Amino acid sequence: MDEDIRRVTGTILRAPFTRRTVRELLYCGLGGLAGAIGFLITIVMLAAGLTISASVLGTVVGLLLLTLALRVSRRLGGLHRRLAWWLIRYRVEAPPKFQPGTGILGRVDKRLRDRPAWRAVSYSLIKLPVAFVQLYTITAAVIGLIDITYPIDWMLFWHNPNGPAHPMVAFNPFSFGGGSFAIYGWPGTFLAVILGAASVLAATWLARAITAGDRRLVRALLGPSSMAERVTELERTRSLAVEDSAAALRQVERDLHDGAQMRLAALAMNLGMAREKLDDDDDATVRELIDAAQRNAVDALADLRDLARGIHPPALDNGLPSALATLAASSAIPASVTADIKARPAPAIETIAYFCAAELIANATKHSYANQIEINIYTERSGVLRLEVTDDGIGGADAAHGTGLTGLAQRVSTVDGHLEVSSPSGGPTTIIVKLPLKA
Repeated sequence: MDEDIRRVTGTILRAPFTRRTVRELLYCGLGGLAGAIGFLITIVMLAAGLTISASVLGTVVGLLLLTLALRVSRRLGGLHRRLAWWLIRYRVEAPPKFQPGTGILGRVDKRLRDRPAWRAVSYSLIKLPVAFVQLYTITAAVIGLIDITYPIDWMLFWHNPNGPAHPMVAFNPFSFGGGSFAIYGWPGTFLAVILGAASVLAATWLARAITAGDRRLVRALLGPSSMAERVTELERTRSLAVEDSAAALRQVERDLHDGAQMRLAALAMNLGMAREKLDDDDDATVRELIDAAQRNAVDALADLRDLARGIHPPALDNGLPSALATLAASSAIPASVTADIKARPAPAIETIAYFCAAELIANATKHSYANQIEINIYTERSGVLRLEVTDDGIGGADAAHGTGLTGLAQRVSTVDGHLEVSSPSGGPTTIIVKLPLKA
Protein backbone atom coordinates (compact mmCIF):
# COMPACT_ATOMS: atom_id res chain seq x y z
CA MET A 1 0.00 0.00 0.00
CA ASP A 2 2.78 2.43 0.96
CA GLU A 3 4.65 1.53 -2.19
CA ASP A 4 1.58 2.30 -4.31
CA ILE A 5 1.18 5.67 -2.60
CA ARG A 6 4.84 6.51 -3.19
CA ARG A 7 4.57 5.49 -6.83
CA VAL A 8 1.46 7.60 -7.41
CA THR A 9 3.00 10.56 -5.58
CA GLY A 10 6.18 10.26 -7.64
CA THR A 11 4.16 10.15 -10.85
CA ILE A 12 2.26 13.29 -9.88
CA LEU A 13 5.36 15.23 -8.88
CA ARG A 14 7.46 14.14 -11.89
CA ALA A 15 4.77 15.06 -14.42
CA PRO A 16 5.85 18.74 -14.88
CA PHE A 17 9.35 17.62 -15.91
CA THR A 18 8.33 15.31 -18.77
CA ARG A 19 8.37 16.02 -22.50
CA ARG A 20 4.71 15.08 -22.62
CA THR A 21 3.87 18.03 -20.36
CA VAL A 22 5.81 20.44 -22.56
CA ARG A 23 3.99 19.19 -25.67
CA GLU A 24 0.60 19.38 -23.97
CA LEU A 25 1.21 22.91 -22.70
CA LEU A 26 2.29 23.99 -26.19
CA TYR A 27 -0.86 22.36 -27.53
CA CYS A 28 -2.94 24.26 -24.96
CA GLY A 29 -1.35 27.55 -25.98
CA LEU A 30 -1.50 27.17 -29.76
CA GLY A 31 -4.74 25.14 -29.75
CA GLY A 32 -6.42 27.65 -27.43
CA LEU A 33 -5.43 30.59 -29.65
CA ALA A 34 -6.51 28.74 -32.80
CA GLY A 35 -9.80 27.79 -31.12
CA ALA A 36 -10.59 31.32 -29.98
CA ILE A 37 -9.75 32.85 -33.37
CA GLY A 38 -11.62 30.07 -35.19
CA PHE A 39 -14.68 30.66 -33.02
CA LEU A 40 -14.69 34.38 -33.86
CA ILE A 41 -14.24 33.75 -37.59
CA THR A 42 -16.94 31.08 -37.66
CA ILE A 43 -19.51 32.99 -35.63
CA VAL A 44 -18.99 36.23 -37.58
CA MET A 45 -19.26 34.54 -40.98
CA LEU A 46 -22.27 32.42 -40.01
CA ALA A 47 -24.07 35.39 -38.43
CA ALA A 48 -23.37 37.56 -41.47
CA GLY A 49 -24.49 34.85 -43.88
CA LEU A 50 -27.70 34.05 -42.01
CA THR A 51 -28.56 37.73 -41.49
CA ILE A 52 -28.01 38.71 -45.11
CA SER A 53 -29.76 35.63 -46.51
CA ALA A 54 -32.85 36.44 -44.41
CA SER A 55 -33.66 39.28 -46.80
CA VAL A 56 -34.96 38.57 -50.29
CA LEU A 57 -32.36 40.73 -52.03
CA GLY A 58 -29.47 39.38 -50.03
CA THR A 59 -30.26 35.68 -50.35
CA VAL A 60 -27.58 35.00 -52.96
CA VAL A 61 -24.89 36.92 -51.08
CA GLY A 62 -25.91 35.28 -47.79
CA LEU A 63 -25.74 31.79 -49.25
CA LEU A 64 -22.32 32.51 -50.71
CA LEU A 65 -21.15 33.68 -47.28
CA LEU A 66 -22.51 30.50 -45.72
CA THR A 67 -20.70 28.32 -48.24
CA LEU A 68 -17.53 30.31 -47.61
CA ALA A 69 -17.98 29.84 -43.85
CA LEU A 70 -18.35 26.09 -44.31
CA ARG A 71 -15.26 25.96 -46.49
CA VAL A 72 -13.27 27.94 -43.91
CA SER A 73 -14.57 25.62 -41.18
CA ARG A 74 -13.16 22.63 -43.05
CA ARG A 75 -9.78 24.37 -43.23
CA LEU A 76 -9.91 25.19 -39.51
CA GLY A 77 -10.69 21.55 -38.79
CA GLY A 78 -7.63 20.54 -40.79
CA LEU A 79 -5.55 23.02 -38.77
CA HIS A 80 -6.70 21.48 -35.48
CA ARG A 81 -5.95 17.94 -36.76
CA ARG A 82 -2.45 19.03 -37.78
CA LEU A 83 -1.85 20.69 -34.40
CA ALA A 84 -2.93 17.50 -32.65
CA TRP A 85 -0.44 15.51 -34.73
CA TRP A 86 2.47 17.96 -34.61
CA LEU A 87 2.31 18.70 -30.89
CA ILE A 88 0.84 15.65 -29.12
CA ARG A 89 1.33 13.01 -31.84
CA TYR A 90 -2.40 12.25 -32.01
CA ARG A 91 -3.42 11.34 -35.55
CA VAL A 92 -7.01 11.69 -36.74
CA GLU A 93 -7.89 10.67 -40.27
CA ALA A 94 -9.37 13.47 -42.35
CA PRO A 95 -12.98 13.10 -43.52
CA PRO A 96 -13.57 12.44 -47.23
CA LYS A 97 -12.71 15.31 -49.51
CA PHE A 98 -15.50 17.62 -50.62
CA GLN A 99 -17.04 16.52 -53.92
CA PRO A 100 -18.48 19.59 -55.69
CA GLY A 101 -21.62 19.34 -57.78
CA THR A 102 -22.10 20.56 -61.34
CA GLY A 103 -22.98 24.18 -61.92
CA ILE A 104 -23.26 27.02 -59.44
CA LEU A 105 -26.47 25.77 -57.81
CA GLY A 106 -25.05 22.25 -57.58
CA ARG A 107 -21.91 23.49 -55.89
CA VAL A 108 -23.86 25.63 -53.41
CA ASP A 109 -26.22 22.72 -52.66
CA LYS A 110 -23.34 20.29 -52.11
CA ARG A 111 -21.51 22.76 -49.89
CA LEU A 112 -24.59 23.46 -47.75
CA ARG A 113 -25.11 19.70 -47.26
CA ASP A 114 -21.45 19.03 -46.47
CA ARG A 115 -21.71 17.14 -43.16
CA PRO A 116 -17.98 17.21 -42.29
CA ALA A 117 -18.05 21.00 -42.67
CA TRP A 118 -21.05 21.33 -40.33
CA ARG A 119 -19.34 19.08 -37.81
CA ALA A 120 -16.27 21.32 -38.08
CA VAL A 121 -18.57 24.27 -37.34
CA SER A 122 -19.81 22.42 -34.26
CA TYR A 123 -16.24 21.87 -33.14
CA SER A 124 -15.40 25.58 -33.57
CA LEU A 125 -18.42 26.54 -31.43
CA ILE A 126 -17.75 23.94 -28.73
CA LYS A 127 -14.05 24.84 -28.78
CA LEU A 128 -14.60 28.25 -27.13
CA PRO A 129 -14.94 26.98 -23.51
CA VAL A 130 -12.21 24.42 -24.20
CA ALA A 131 -9.95 27.20 -25.54
CA PHE A 132 -10.69 29.27 -22.42
CA VAL A 133 -9.51 26.41 -20.18
CA GLN A 134 -6.46 25.82 -22.39
CA LEU A 135 -5.42 29.48 -22.29
CA TYR A 136 -6.05 29.61 -18.55
CA THR A 137 -3.85 26.53 -18.18
CA ILE A 138 -0.93 28.04 -20.06
CA THR A 139 -1.37 31.32 -18.17
CA ALA A 140 -1.29 29.52 -14.82
CA ALA A 141 1.86 27.64 -15.85
CA VAL A 142 3.64 30.86 -16.92
CA ILE A 143 2.62 32.73 -13.75
CA GLY A 144 3.72 29.76 -11.65
CA LEU A 145 7.16 29.73 -13.29
CA ILE A 146 7.50 33.47 -12.68
CA ASP A 147 6.53 33.08 -9.02
CA ILE A 148 9.15 30.36 -8.55
CA THR A 149 11.91 32.80 -9.58
CA TYR A 150 10.96 35.43 -6.95
CA PRO A 151 13.72 34.58 -4.41
CA ILE A 152 16.35 35.06 -7.12
CA ASP A 153 14.66 38.23 -8.39
CA TRP A 154 14.64 39.63 -4.85
CA MET A 155 18.36 38.99 -4.37
CA LEU A 156 19.29 40.44 -7.76
CA PHE A 157 16.98 43.43 -8.15
CA TRP A 158 15.10 44.15 -4.92
CA HIS A 159 17.72 43.66 -2.22
CA ASN A 160 18.16 46.92 -0.27
CA PRO A 161 19.80 47.11 3.16
CA ASN A 162 17.48 49.93 4.14
CA GLY A 163 14.43 48.05 2.95
CA PRO A 164 12.77 48.09 -0.47
CA ALA A 165 11.36 51.30 -1.81
CA HIS A 166 8.14 49.45 -2.63
CA PRO A 167 7.11 45.79 -2.24
CA MET A 168 7.19 43.08 -4.89
CA VAL A 169 3.86 41.97 -6.27
CA ALA A 170 3.21 38.23 -6.68
CA PHE A 171 0.29 36.99 -8.74
CA ASN A 172 -2.11 34.28 -7.68
CA PRO A 173 -3.08 32.16 -10.72
CA PHE A 174 -5.84 30.46 -8.72
CA SER A 175 -7.73 33.74 -8.45
CA PHE A 176 -9.85 34.35 -11.55
CA GLY A 177 -10.13 38.02 -10.63
CA GLY A 178 -6.44 38.61 -11.15
CA GLY A 179 -5.57 38.42 -7.44
CA SER A 180 -2.13 39.40 -6.19
CA PHE A 181 -0.35 40.01 -2.92
CA ALA A 182 2.58 42.14 -1.79
CA ILE A 183 5.94 40.80 -0.62
CA TYR A 184 7.92 43.00 1.80
CA GLY A 185 10.88 40.77 2.57
CA TRP A 186 13.01 37.96 1.17
CA PRO A 187 11.37 35.28 3.38
CA GLY A 188 8.04 36.25 1.91
CA THR A 189 9.23 35.21 -1.54
CA PHE A 190 9.07 31.56 -0.48
CA LEU A 191 5.30 31.86 -0.23
CA ALA A 192 5.37 32.85 -3.90
CA VAL A 193 7.58 29.81 -4.63
CA ILE A 194 5.11 27.47 -2.95
CA LEU A 195 2.21 29.07 -4.78
CA GLY A 196 4.12 28.93 -8.09
CA ALA A 197 5.04 25.26 -7.68
CA ALA A 198 1.42 24.40 -6.88
CA SER A 199 0.33 26.41 -9.92
CA VAL A 200 2.74 24.59 -12.26
CA LEU A 201 1.68 21.22 -10.88
CA ALA A 202 -2.02 22.06 -11.22
CA ALA A 203 -1.49 23.42 -14.74
CA THR A 204 0.31 20.21 -15.72
CA TRP A 205 -2.58 17.96 -14.79
CA LEU A 206 -5.20 20.41 -16.02
CA ALA A 207 -3.41 20.44 -19.38
CA ARG A 208 -3.43 16.66 -19.40
CA ALA A 209 -7.17 16.54 -18.65
CA ILE A 210 -8.24 19.22 -21.14
CA THR A 211 -5.99 17.73 -23.84
CA ALA A 212 -7.61 14.33 -23.35
CA GLY A 213 -11.05 15.90 -23.69
CA ASP A 214 -10.03 17.87 -26.75
CA ARG A 215 -8.65 14.71 -28.37
CA ARG A 216 -12.08 13.14 -28.04
CA LEU A 217 -13.71 16.19 -29.60
CA VAL A 218 -11.23 16.20 -32.49
CA ARG A 219 -11.82 12.52 -33.23
CA ALA A 220 -15.62 12.79 -32.86
CA LEU A 221 -16.15 16.01 -34.86
CA LEU A 222 -13.15 16.39 -37.18
CA GLY A 223 -12.66 12.77 -38.26
CA PRO A 224 -14.82 10.49 -40.41
CA SER A 225 -17.94 9.45 -38.51
CA SER A 226 -21.09 9.49 -40.62
CA MET A 227 -22.32 6.35 -42.36
CA ALA A 228 -21.09 7.46 -45.78
CA GLU A 229 -17.72 8.47 -44.36
CA ARG A 230 -17.51 5.21 -42.44
CA VAL A 231 -18.16 3.28 -45.65
CA THR A 232 -15.36 5.23 -47.31
CA GLU A 233 -13.02 4.44 -44.42
CA LEU A 234 -13.98 0.75 -44.53
CA GLU A 235 -13.34 0.68 -48.25
CA ARG A 236 -9.90 2.16 -47.64
CA THR A 237 -9.05 -0.33 -44.88
CA ARG A 238 -10.39 -3.20 -46.99
CA SER A 239 -8.13 -2.10 -49.82
CA LEU A 240 -5.19 -2.01 -47.42
CA ALA A 241 -6.10 -5.49 -46.16
CA VAL A 242 -6.21 -6.86 -49.69
CA GLU A 243 -2.88 -5.22 -50.52
CA ASP A 244 -1.31 -6.48 -47.32
CA SER A 245 -2.53 -10.02 -47.94
CA ALA A 246 -1.33 -9.93 -51.53
CA ALA A 247 2.08 -8.64 -50.44
CA ALA A 248 2.34 -11.37 -47.81
CA LEU A 249 1.45 -14.06 -50.34
CA ARG A 250 3.98 -12.68 -52.81
CA GLN A 251 6.63 -12.75 -50.09
CA VAL A 252 5.78 -16.36 -49.20
CA GLU A 253 5.89 -17.35 -52.86
CA ARG A 254 9.24 -15.61 -53.34
CA ASP A 255 10.73 -17.26 -50.25
CA LEU A 256 9.48 -20.67 -51.34
CA HIS A 257 10.82 -20.19 -54.84
CA ASP A 258 14.22 -18.79 -53.88
CA GLY A 259 14.79 -20.83 -50.73
CA ALA A 260 13.09 -24.13 -49.97
CA GLN A 261 12.16 -24.90 -53.57
CA MET A 262 15.70 -24.43 -54.85
CA ARG A 263 17.12 -26.56 -52.06
CA LEU A 264 14.60 -29.33 -52.67
CA ALA A 265 15.43 -29.19 -56.39
CA ALA A 266 19.12 -29.55 -55.57
CA LEU A 267 18.23 -32.47 -53.28
CA ALA A 268 16.38 -34.21 -56.11
CA MET A 269 19.28 -33.68 -58.52
CA ASN A 270 21.82 -35.00 -56.04
CA LEU A 271 19.72 -38.06 -55.30
CA GLY A 272 19.31 -38.68 -59.04
CA MET A 273 23.01 -38.49 -59.59
CA ALA A 274 23.57 -40.81 -56.62
CA ARG A 275 21.19 -43.34 -58.16
CA GLU A 276 23.17 -43.24 -61.41
CA LYS A 277 26.37 -43.87 -59.49
CA LEU A 278 25.06 -46.84 -57.51
CA ASP A 279 26.42 -49.28 -60.08
CA ASP A 280 29.86 -47.66 -60.12
CA ASP A 281 32.68 -48.84 -57.98
CA ASP A 282 33.50 -45.37 -56.64
CA ASP A 283 31.74 -45.55 -53.27
CA ALA A 284 33.34 -42.28 -52.12
CA THR A 285 31.59 -40.33 -54.86
CA VAL A 286 28.24 -41.84 -53.92
CA ARG A 287 28.86 -41.01 -50.28
CA GLU A 288 29.67 -37.37 -51.10
CA LEU A 289 26.51 -36.99 -53.19
CA ILE A 290 24.35 -38.51 -50.48
CA ASP A 291 25.98 -36.23 -47.87
CA ALA A 292 25.23 -33.20 -50.03
CA ALA A 293 21.64 -34.36 -50.45
CA GLN A 294 21.31 -34.71 -46.69
CA ARG A 295 22.66 -31.21 -46.08
CA ASN A 296 20.27 -29.76 -48.61
CA ALA A 297 17.37 -31.61 -47.00
CA VAL A 298 18.29 -30.21 -43.57
CA ASP A 299 18.57 -26.68 -44.98
CA ALA A 300 15.22 -27.05 -46.77
CA LEU A 301 13.54 -28.14 -43.55
CA ALA A 302 15.03 -25.16 -41.72
CA ASP A 303 13.72 -22.81 -44.39
CA LEU A 304 10.27 -24.37 -44.21
CA ARG A 305 10.27 -23.96 -40.44
CA ASP A 306 11.16 -20.28 -40.80
CA LEU A 307 8.37 -19.77 -43.33
CA ALA A 308 5.85 -21.49 -41.06
CA ARG A 309 7.02 -19.37 -38.14
CA GLY A 310 6.55 -16.24 -40.27
CA ILE A 311 2.97 -17.19 -41.08
CA HIS A 312 1.98 -18.23 -37.55
CA PRO A 313 4.57 -18.34 -34.75
CA PRO A 314 4.19 -21.56 -32.72
CA ALA A 315 4.83 -19.56 -29.52
CA LEU A 316 1.38 -17.97 -29.93
CA ASP A 317 -0.22 -21.32 -29.14
CA ASN A 318 0.61 -20.64 -25.46
CA GLY A 319 -0.77 -17.10 -25.55
CA LEU A 320 0.49 -13.67 -26.45
CA PRO A 321 2.41 -12.96 -23.18
CA SER A 322 4.42 -16.18 -23.59
CA ALA A 323 5.11 -15.39 -27.26
CA LEU A 324 6.30 -11.86 -26.44
CA ALA A 325 8.53 -13.21 -23.66
CA THR A 326 10.12 -15.59 -26.17
CA LEU A 327 10.52 -12.70 -28.61
CA ALA A 328 12.16 -10.51 -25.95
CA ALA A 329 14.54 -13.31 -24.93
CA SER A 330 15.87 -13.51 -28.51
CA SER A 331 16.30 -9.72 -28.87
CA ALA A 332 19.80 -8.40 -29.47
CA ILE A 333 18.99 -5.50 -27.10
CA PRO A 334 17.95 -6.45 -23.53
CA ALA A 335 14.15 -6.41 -23.48
CA SER A 336 11.56 -6.82 -20.74
CA VAL A 337 7.89 -7.71 -21.03
CA THR A 338 5.03 -6.64 -18.75
CA ALA A 339 1.68 -8.22 -19.63
CA ASP A 340 -1.77 -7.88 -18.10
CA ILE A 341 -4.24 -9.45 -20.53
CA LYS A 342 -7.51 -10.32 -18.84
CA ALA A 343 -9.43 -11.59 -21.89
CA ARG A 344 -7.49 -13.41 -24.60
CA PRO A 345 -7.74 -11.63 -27.97
CA ALA A 346 -8.80 -13.30 -31.19
CA PRO A 347 -6.06 -15.28 -32.99
CA ALA A 348 -5.83 -12.70 -35.79
CA ILE A 349 -5.35 -9.89 -33.26
CA GLU A 350 -2.70 -11.88 -31.42
CA THR A 351 -0.85 -12.47 -34.68
CA ILE A 352 -0.92 -8.77 -35.61
CA ALA A 353 0.23 -7.74 -32.13
CA TYR A 354 3.06 -10.28 -32.20
CA PHE A 355 4.37 -9.19 -35.59
CA CYS A 356 4.06 -5.51 -34.59
CA ALA A 357 6.21 -6.19 -31.53
CA ALA A 358 8.70 -8.17 -33.62
CA GLU A 359 8.96 -5.37 -36.20
CA LEU A 360 9.33 -2.68 -33.54
CA ILE A 361 12.08 -4.63 -31.78
CA ALA A 362 13.84 -5.10 -35.12
CA ASN A 363 13.55 -1.35 -35.87
CA ALA A 364 14.95 -0.47 -32.45
CA THR A 365 17.84 -2.89 -32.96
CA LYS A 366 18.70 -1.42 -36.37
CA HIS A 367 18.19 2.30 -35.83
CA SER A 368 17.79 3.38 -32.21
CA TYR A 369 21.20 2.63 -30.59
CA ALA A 370 19.19 1.79 -27.48
CA ASN A 371 20.36 -0.02 -24.36
CA GLN A 372 16.96 -1.21 -23.16
CA ILE A 373 13.57 -2.05 -24.66
CA GLU A 374 10.39 -2.21 -22.60
CA ILE A 375 7.28 -4.01 -23.89
CA ASN A 376 3.99 -3.39 -22.08
CA ILE A 377 0.80 -5.06 -23.24
CA TYR A 378 -2.54 -4.98 -21.47
CA THR A 379 -6.26 -4.82 -22.10
CA GLU A 380 -8.23 -1.66 -21.43
CA ARG A 381 -11.76 -1.55 -20.08
CA SER A 382 -13.05 -0.34 -23.44
CA GLY A 383 -12.16 -3.70 -25.01
CA VAL A 384 -8.89 -2.53 -26.56
CA LEU A 385 -5.57 -4.35 -26.59
CA ARG A 386 -2.79 -1.80 -26.00
CA LEU A 387 0.80 -2.61 -26.95
CA GLU A 388 3.54 -0.17 -25.94
CA VAL A 389 7.15 -0.63 -27.07
CA THR A 390 9.62 1.87 -25.59
CA ASP A 391 13.36 2.19 -26.12
CA ASP A 392 15.89 4.62 -24.66
CA GLY A 393 17.59 5.28 -28.00
CA ILE A 394 18.22 8.41 -30.04
CA GLY A 395 14.62 8.89 -31.18
CA GLY A 396 13.63 10.51 -34.47
CA ALA A 397 11.28 7.76 -35.69
CA ASP A 398 8.57 9.10 -37.99
CA ALA A 399 5.79 7.07 -39.58
CA ALA A 400 5.29 9.73 -42.26
CA HIS A 401 8.57 9.13 -44.09
CA GLY A 402 8.04 5.70 -45.59
CA THR A 403 9.67 3.68 -42.81
CA GLY A 404 8.55 0.29 -41.55
CA LEU A 405 6.12 2.13 -39.27
CA THR A 406 3.99 2.97 -42.30
CA GLY A 407 3.50 -0.71 -43.07
CA LEU A 408 2.65 -1.39 -39.43
CA ALA A 409 0.08 1.41 -39.42
CA GLN A 410 -1.53 -0.04 -42.53
CA ARG A 411 -1.62 -3.56 -41.08
CA VAL A 412 -3.13 -2.28 -37.81
CA SER A 413 -5.75 -0.21 -39.64
CA THR A 414 -7.11 -3.33 -41.36
CA VAL A 415 -8.79 -4.31 -38.07
CA ASP A 416 -9.76 -0.73 -37.11
CA GLY A 417 -6.73 -0.30 -34.89
CA HIS A 418 -4.31 2.59 -34.96
CA LEU A 419 -0.67 3.34 -34.24
CA GLU A 420 0.75 6.30 -32.32
CA VAL A 421 4.38 7.39 -32.45
CA SER A 422 6.19 9.53 -29.88
CA SER A 423 9.86 9.83 -30.79
CA PRO A 424 11.42 13.24 -30.12
CA SER A 425 15.00 13.83 -31.16
CA GLY A 426 17.21 12.46 -28.42
CA GLY A 427 14.65 9.86 -27.37
CA PRO A 428 13.02 8.03 -25.87
CA THR A 429 10.83 6.41 -28.53
CA THR A 430 7.41 5.05 -27.59
CA ILE A 431 5.22 3.27 -30.14
CA ILE A 432 1.65 2.56 -29.07
CA VAL A 433 -0.46 0.07 -31.00
CA LYS A 434 -4.15 -0.13 -30.14
CA LEU A 435 -6.12 -3.11 -31.43
CA PRO A 436 -9.64 -4.38 -30.82
CA LEU A 437 -9.83 -7.68 -28.96
CA LYS A 438 -11.77 -9.10 -31.89
CA ALA A 439 -11.30 -8.28 -35.55
